[in-house]
Order: sequence, then C-alpha cells, then structure tokens
Amino acid sequence: MSTVAMDVTVTGRVQGVSFRMYALQEARRLGVTGWVRNEPDGSVAGHFEGTPEAVGSLVDWCRSGPSYARVERVTAEPTAPVGSASFDIRD
Repeated sequence: MSTVAMDVTVTGRVQGVSFRMYALQEARRLGVTGWVRNEPDGSVAGHFEGTPEAVGSLVDWCRSGPSYARVERVTAEPTAPVGSASFDIRD
C-alpha cells in the first residue's frame, strides 16, 4: 500500500475553535499520521501521511473543520513522507 504526504495550511477562523483537537480525532479515525499546529498568522498548518484515500479525506475534512470554525481557504501541497508514526498536536 502506498503512502502519500501533504503539507496543508488552513486559513480563516481556525484558532480558538478546537480545530487541532478535532483534526487529531479525525486523523486517528482515518489512520493518518503526522501533525497539526497553530501558526503565528492565525492559520493552522499540518503534515498528513497515509493512504491516498485517508489523506484526501482528512484534507476534505479541513475544508469545513469543527462546527465553530469558519474555513476560508485550504492549500494542500504534495510532499515526501517522513515516516510519521503517530498524529500529534504541535505547539
């Protein structure tokens, strides 16, 4: 089974709405590894690794996020997998 990776940036009202916690739950449900963190500019960044279907599903989830989020834009750039073993929230 092939592993793909995406670097993702989510902009809008995505900090202070538990976006990272819900992303962690969704990633674990989908079997995606990597990380998610808040950025100084108010966006949320992430690195997702897994099957093409699972990573695609997590990117799709980011387009709406949790109920209190207001996502304006999601960018997803393919990148090389680094062999992440879990999914973490980074500070």
